[in-house]
Amino acid sequence: MISFTVRMTFRPDDREEIAQVLRELTRLSRQEPGCVSYVPHQVESDPDTILIYEQYKDQASADAHSASPHFAQYAIGVLYQKMLERSKEMLTAIA
Repeated sequence: MISFTVRMTFRPDDREEIAQVLRELTRLSRQEPGCVSYVPHQVESDPDTILIYEQYKDQASADAHSASPHFAQYAIGVLYQKMLERSKEMLTAIA
């Protein structure tokens, strides 16, 4: 199992567009055969920060997500263009 979080920060003016893009990206990502979980969150204390929790059955599934047409359209085409900061944390399950 591959698990990680992606944290991105955006401008306040982009908040609604980012939410719409994330809704569509989430819908399509959850349809991928190797996607176990794809859950975007808005950070309550900082509404311009998004945290996405992602799980894939294996590395090949995570790679397929990154190579998908919807990732190119929504993540690379919109989110990456508008984000101010981005960080990714790989996770290891304890139990």
